[in-house]
Amino acid sequence: MTALTCRGFVEFLSAYLEGNLAPEERATFEAHLVECPDCVRYLRTYEAAVVLAKGAFDPSDPVPDKLVQAILAARRRVYRE
Repeated sequence: MTALTCRGFVEFLSAYLEGNLAPEERATFEAHLVECPDCVRYLRTYEAAVVLAKGAFDPSDPVPDKLVQAILAARRRVYRE
């Protein structure tokens, strides 16, 4: 994997947090974090949002698929602009 852009960072974020990146991808992702304070802030904000979202639902209640899709679509729109 070559150097990661901020847009690429966002595309790999979920896989990173879920532990689904190959070792080389993870190393590239983490190298980007060392170089990019904006993405570090984005990661911290994203992690905080995940914690808040998880707290908004009873663990036995599934997160509505439409909500997940809306959040992912909004995130993609932000990074296309």
